[in-house]
Amino acid sequence: MKRLRLTELSHCAGCAAKLRAGDLAQLLGGLKSSRPPQALVGFNTNDDAAVYRLAPGLAVVETVDFFPPVVDDPFQFGAIAAANAMSDIWAMGAKPLFALNLVGFPDSLPKSVLARILEGGQSKVEEAGIPILGGHSIRDPEPKYGLAVTGVVHPKKVLTNAGSKPGDVLLLTKPLGTGIATTAIKRGVASKQLQKNVIGVMTTLNRAAGEVFASGKFKVNALTDVTGYGLLGHLLEMMTAAKTRAAVDLERVPLIAEVPSLAEEGVVPGGTKSNLEHVRKKVRFPKGLPEAIQWVLADAQTNGGLLASVPAKDAVKALKALDKAGVDAALLGEVRAGRPGIDVIG
Repeated sequence: MKRLRLTELSHCAGCAAKLRAGDLAQLLGGLKSSRPPQALVGFNTNDDAAVYRLAPGLAVVETVDFFPPVVDDPFQFGAIAAANAMSDIWAMGAKPLFALNLVGFPDSLPKSVLARILEGGQSKVEEAGIPILGGHSIRDPEPKYGLAVTGVVHPKKVLTNAGSKPGDVLLLTKPLGTGIATTAIKRGVASKQLQKNVIGVMTTLNRAAGEVFASGKFKVNALTDVTGYGLLGHLLEMMTAAKTRAAVDLERVPLIAEVPSLAEEGVVPGGTKSNLEHVRKKVRFPKGLPEAIQWVLADAQTNGGLLASVPAKDAVKALKALDKAGVDAALLGEVRAGRPGIDVIG
């Protein structure tokens, strides 16, 4: 009997299934939406979640995320999707309260597969210390799973992607390459070690890093998580919102082992290539930098790390606090004055 491979039913892997950034910007730009004063964060700066003030000292944070399978094991898929969905709450400096399941599932698969997906999601939600209180399901030829997550934060302690200042340093809490690695899994060319590594990255909650950034022990001017639009895409959103420019040291960017060589072999998701095309006009690469490395920098991540913009004077304190929390963070570069964009140096 042929072994079930969930990724064979997936047209795109994980967060690479997002609509292209350019298409989404065009669609949202045509929408006319009212913005009550209680709405502290909406979609105008492409932030990670909506924030709505309920009282002077209380705001609710709402986010939703779901996608097709990135790995073949149903339990692991559920765990990855749940971890990814909760990440946006921590990326806003907030605390999650509860979640709702979102399910699309085909009639052709045994319900035992869905049970394992839900068990995987439940395992990560329990690790985060919150309950799943309900959800919604539909029949769908392509399996999909994720969560709608509700959190809370003090209105004055919201961390957005829009506050970077010249002189800040940029910190990233996970290595890049999950999109390329999961494409290798889908194509059956990923080594066992790579599969182990990338599943470890994608199932690791951003809770510890988020709690450090929200602790108030040092200043955080901007925060986001690196997901479907890649490091370059999310960093460009951050720079555009703050009208600043980033300088990224190529040698400091953490990468999952084997990913650069896979990129050189053309094992690259379509979403990653679209990401690069979207940011190319606003990113300056070193002369002669191979396109494969550019793809890695634009790689569509699933439950990637948190990307923070922190005053330079607080960089050492931030790195020590992250290390104490068990988070291995990299100092990528700095924020500069200038036209919004990114300079890759190295």
